[in-house]
Amino acid sequence: MKARETPNLSFAARAERRIARLTLIWGAAGSVAVAAACSPRAGLGVLTGTVLAWINFRWLQQAIDALVRVFSAQPGAGKPRISSWVYIKLFARYALMAVVIYVMVHYFDVPILGLLVGLFSLGAATLTESIYEIAARSK
Repeated sequence: MKARETPNLSFAARAERRIARLTLIWGAAGSVAVAAACSPRAGLGVLTGTVLAWINFRWLQQAIDALVRVFSAQPGAGKPRISSWVYIKLFARYALMAVVIYVMVHYFDVPILGLLVGLFSLGAATLTESIYEIAARSK
């Protein structure tokens, strides 16, 4: 069982889960607001950018977790195996973003600014998590 699945999560694992959740929350809220204020296509762009940011975060997280397992393995113990999918995800996340953004802008006429705002939802989630941690520690 992975550390993320156990009820007694580490500080970093809890923060990562909150950031992943907050990315989707901020992005969904932003897409509704942009769709209402600007256009449904712009709202779709924000939502698409948010999903791309979330996928990017999750795939990068998996790759880093795998690298940590490799580099923290004890000498003499068996070397941990890393799936080739982890390597593929590590490098394919940029290609995925490029292809999806191109298709959304070129074929679906989604404003690029909406996609960029959605990609920034990960930054908003990280900032929210940082503020939460500062507030929680100052009590």
